[in-house]
Amino acid sequence: MKEKHPFAPYVVFSSVIAALGAFLFGYHTAIISGAILFITEEFGLTFFQQEFLISSTLIGCVIGALSGGISDYFGRKRTLIYDAFIYLIATFLLFDAQSYGMLITGRIVVGFAIGIASVTVPLYIAEIAPAESRGRLVSLNQLLITIGILVSFWVAYIYAAQENWRTMFSFAMIPALVQLFCLLFISETPAWLLSKGKSKQAEKALHRLKMASPKAHLTPQEKKQNQPMRKKFKALLSPEVRAPVLIGIGISIFQQITGINTVIYYAPRVFQYAGFQSEESAILATVWVGVVNVVMTIVGLWLVDRIGRRPLVLIGVAGMTVCLAVLASSFMFEAKVGVLSVVAILAYIGFFAPGLGIVTWLIISEIYPLGIRGRAMSVATFFNWGANYVVSLTFLTLIQLLTIGGTYWLFTLICIGCFIFIWKKVPETKGKTFEQIQAFWQK
Repeated sequence: MKEKHPFAPYVVFSSVIAALGAFLFGYHTAIISGAILFITEEFGLTFFQQEFLISSTLIGCVIGALSGGISDYFGRKRTLIYDAFIYLIATFLLFDAQSYGMLITGRIVVGFAIGIASVTVPLYIAEIAPAESRGRLVSLNQLLITIGILVSFWVAYIYAAQENWRTMFSFAMIPALVQLFCLLFISETPAWLLSKGKSKQAEKALHRLKMASPKAHLTPQEKKQNQPMRKKFKALLSPEVRAPVLIGIGISIFQQITGINTVIYYAPRVFQYAGFQSEESAILATVWVGVVNVVMTIVGLWLVDRIGRRPLVLIGVAGMTVCLAVLASSFMFEAKVGVLSVVAILAYIGFFAPGLGIVTWLIISEIYPLGIRGRAMSVATFFNWGANYVVSLTFLTLIQLLTIGGTYWLFTLICIGCFIFIWKKVPETKGKTFEQIQAFWQK
C-alpha cells in the first residue's frame, strides 16, 4: 500500500504565503478593468491607448516569465522575496503616476513581478507538497489569483463613485508587505537544495515540512531523482524532454486564447455592450464574475485530486465552448442581451475556473524533470503571457472588425481546438510522484 504523509500546517502556511504572489497577480491583472474607465476620462485616452495601457502589463509578464528561470539559480524562496519587492515598487509607481507614460511604466514593472510569480509560486508549492495532495496545494495558486481578482472588483466598485483609481492601485501594498514579512519564516524547497548538492540542508527542510512525520528523510530514490543538474535553456530542446515541453507550451497558450482575458480585462466594457448603462452598474455586474470565479475554483480544488486533471479540464473546456457559443449568439441575434449575456459569462467563468484555470498551472508544475523545471516553466509561462498579450491588445480591434458576436464565435472555434489538443496530448498526473511522471515520459 502506498504510504501517505499528511501534510503539516507548516506546509499549508508556506503554500499560502507563497500564493500571496498569486493574489497580487490576480489583483493587478484585474484592477485595471475598473480603473481604466476613470483613467480614460482623466487622461483622454484613445481606444489604442486604452488597449496598450491594459496590455502593457503583459510586456512585463513576458519578460518576467523568462526571468522566472532565475529560481533555478537563486532558489524558489529568494526569488519570491525579490518578487515581493518588485510588487511594492510597481504599486507605488502606479499610485503616484502623473502621466500616461508613468502609468505605462508602472504597468510594465508590475507585469514583470506577475511574470516571475506565475512561474515561481506554483513551482515552490509543487516541490513542498506530498504527491497525493499536490493538486490541492498547487491549486492554491489559482485560488489566490481568483480571490485577488474578486477583491480588485470590490475595491473598484467601492471607489468607483469617487472615481479614485489611485487608491484602487495602492490597496495592493498591503498584501505585498504581508508576504515580504512572512517569507522570512518559510523554508527553501528540499528539491532545489538537492539540485545544488546541499543534501544536509535538504534533509532539514524536509523534516520541517513533514513535521507530522518526525522520521521523515530523503529516500535513495528521491536523491537519485533530484541529482544536481546545471543545464542551459538549450536542454529544453533535447529529445527526452521535448514532449513535456511542447505539451506545457500548448496548454499554456490555449488557456489564454480561449477568451478568458476578454472577460477579466474588459468585463465592464462587455457588460456595457450588453446594455448596462452606468459605469457603476457595469462594475457591479463584474463583481459577480469574481464571485463565481472564486467559488468554482474552490470546487476545482476539491475535485482535482479526486477525479483527476484530465476529466476536470475536458469538462471545463466543453462547457466553455457552449457558453461562448451562447454569448456570441446573444450578441448577434438579440436586441436586448443583458440577462442572457450575464448568464453566459458567469457560466463560462464557472467552467474555466476548475478546468483550464486550475489544471494549466498544475500541469506545468508537475511534468518537467527537476534539473530544467524552473526554466521549462518559464518557457511555458512566456508563451502563456505572450498569447495573453496578443488577445488583450487586439480584442477591441477584433470587435471593430468582426463585431462583438463574431469575436466570440472565433473564441468558440479556438475552444474546440483546445478540447482536441487536451484529449490527444495531455496525460493524467493525479497522485503520481515526480519520479513516476518522468518514467512515463521515458516510455
